[in-house]
Amino acid sequence: MFADNLNNLILKKRSLLCIGLDTDIEKIPSILLSELDPLYKFNKAIIEATKDFAVAFKLNIAFYESLSIPGWELLERTLSSIPSDVLVIADAKRADIENTSQKYAETFLKSYPFDAITVSPYMGYDSVLPFLEYQNKGIFILCLTSNSGAQDFQFLKVEKEYLYQNVARKVVEWNFKNGNCGLVVGGTHTDQLKTVREIAPNLPFLVPGIGRQGGNLELAVKYSTDSEGLSSLIAACRSVIYASSDKEFADSARQRAKHLREQINRSVGLYKNPSWLGLN
Repeated sequence: MFADNLNNLILKKRSLLCIGLDTDIEKIPSILLSELDPLYKFNKAIIEATKDFAVAFKLNIAFYESLSIPGWELLERTLSSIPSDVLVIADAKRADIENTSQKYAETFLKSYPFDAITVSPYMGYDSVLPFLEYQNKGIFILCLTSNSGAQDFQFLKVEKEYLYQNVARKVVEWNFKNGNCGLVVGGTHTDQLKTVREIAPNLPFLVPGIGRQGGNLELAVKYSTDSEGLSSLIAACRSVIYASSDKEFADSARQRAKHLREQINRSVGLYKNPSWLGLN
């Protein structure tokens, strides 16, 4: 099961850190722009610099497909550079009628070697089912997102509970099929993160919103992890990969990733598992 694989890897690497590779030509160090393939050069350098501290890399597909064919080629080359002891997540947020979802699922979970994907639940179970059929892959379903617009729909009341709570309960039901469901819950909503963890005590969480979006790291770790301090991926992107714009950008990213991993581990040690305290 995906959840077991994730937790085994978390224990092996002693890390909950997930690094986003949302690579933007307008944000990479200008020193790379003279390179023949600057975006791949950047991705490869970031991967090499941070792979020791990351349990997962998350690729937001928009930053690749927006480049047309070269972007898909960049995606393939980037995936080939990620070591086997790091999970790879397609942050694609796909879902549609069943036959369309089937093709989305084939794209990211068959044609490309992703270990997991983010999926929207808005269209219901039949739109998510084709992803769930990939039993060894993780399906992270949007529950409560980190952006301010989450207030527009996700906090609407549905039968005395908020919509995001209803989503969490429904995903717990869906998880009985193949045990490969997870939830995306923003670290910018720490009180609600606690509520969702109570509804879904064993599901893996993907937690964006730490770093540039201002989420509280300590509370996000406290409330997103399960009773053993596992089952959570704390995602950071811009604060790590764009830690510096000079020629030492990769070293700066490495130091930022290391620092984040240490902060996360201290929080795990403080609230869930004291053996994680003081790990480097």
